[in-house]
Amino acid sequence: MKTSNFHPTRLALALLAAGAIGGAGISAAVESAHAQSAPPAIQQQAQPAVGTVTPPNFAQITREYGPAVVNISVSGLRKVSADDDDDNPLAQFFGGQFPGMMPYGPNVTREVPIRGEGSGFIISPDGVILTNAHVVKDAKEVVVKLTDRREYHAKVLGADPQTDVAVIKIDAKNLPVVQIGDVGALSVGDWVLAIGSPYGLENTATAGIVSAKGRSLPDDTSVPFIQTDVAVNPGNSGGPLFNDRGQVVGINSQIYTRTGGFQGLSFSIPIDVAYKIKDQILAHGKVEHAKLGVMAQEVNQDLADSFKLDTPTGALIANVEKGSAADKAGLKPGDIIRDIDGRAIISSGDLASVINLASPGQKVKLDVWRDGKHETLTATLGTLDKSTSVASNGDQGASHGKLGLALRPLTPDEREQADTDGLLVQQASGPAAKAGIQRGDVILAVNGVPAHSVQQVRDALKKAGKTVALLVQRGDDKIFVPVQVG
Repeated sequence: MKTSNFHPTRLALALLAAGAIGGAGISAAVESAHAQSAPPAIQQQAQPAVGTVTPPNFAQITREYGPAVVNISVSGLRKVSADDDDDNPLAQFFGGQFPGMMPYGPNVTREVPIRGEGSGFIISPDGVILTNAHVVKDAKEVVVKLTDRREYHAKVLGADPQTDVAVIKIDAKNLPVVQIGDVGALSVGDWVLAIGSPYGLENTATAGIVSAKGRSLPDDTSVPFIQTDVAVNPGNSGGPLFNDRGQVVGINSQIYTRTGGFQGLSFSIPIDVAYKIKDQILAHGKVEHAKLGVMAQEVNQDLADSFKLDTPTGALIANVEKGSAADKAGLKPGDIIRDIDGRAIISSGDLASVINLASPGQKVKLDVWRDGKHETLTATLGTLDKSTSVASNGDQGASHGKLGLALRPLTPDEREQADTDGLLVQQASGPAAKAGIQRGDVILAVNGVPAHSVQQVRDALKKAGKTVALLVQRGDDKIFVPVQVG
């Protein structure tokens, strides 16, 4: 299971990775207490207590829709170096030179098997299944097990790491399916139920309430998560979150943790978001996200006072990319976006969520606070260019896995504004985030090698050891930041 080390001053999230790849839930026994019948006279006078809440029939929901929840087992191969190999106790003594052992050395790699487990749920009788992208990441073989113990080999139709949604399919007919609910009708305090395979314990049901909606998480601002207190652990990833009517309203995806296990906060991808991604995958085999072309920051009380806002809400535009949808629409640094197509923008995370889940070419109406008054602008969204990020697949994935950075070159205006040349950090996670790298930083060099392109960073990482020194510019300050990548 992937786990982020906890820092008291920073929210740490553990992606629900199943074993070596992906997954997450918890098992819980539900006991029902039966009160003795009251005397007739008392029964006639009894009135419902104020504030009494009757929980839904979780047993009925589990019986009816549990068969549509599946266990997903994945396997594959991963290349590791001698430094990464902790499985061979003789390697540190013999260096791999002992007869019968694989050779070891600083540049020697070998492939080791990886296995993981997760969950998913059937959305069509012909075998289309939704799960998390991280559950099937790097998997060479995906096996789906139904509640009646039948097993099928599944094909990954597509996956979108940005929203952590994947679609897989098995060759079967007349399968049980879930019913899809309305996320908009879900309220904080509503009962919810999760079914999945925590730690490989299949068909485990856990229940709780909705703790918050539209939650933006660090390094994952494209999804307005549903926060719950439903117990979710490794193996539950990709499983369904049901409302009190037995309808799926989310896909269990992440947890907040200091230990790697459930600690009271779990996060689910809203089902409407997942279905938007699913429709693109089934129609085109890929997913495209929209792009506005701005860098935004939070509005605190001091900024709200400075801009004469009644409340500290909105997304403050710090930079506008030249030639982008925002630039063409007339957005300027210092503008504060308060509303998009009637949806209030409370934080900068709301802005990213709305834009990234819109469609390229879509026109959006922006309510902007500028010079102490409201203005309305219309923007035609562009397409997010994945090629500028150190991510996705092949050698690019190796670079992203080491640093945890998504980078792009500075635009001419950004270079002039920053009075430097480098790579802008669009997203920081993993080792980079742990070291303190933040979105909006500019990477100037890697181990003394200038970073003018993403490829230069990849090349420098190939030559690096367990630690790389990044020269970072934040505002007018420059500092070397050591990042542990071993």
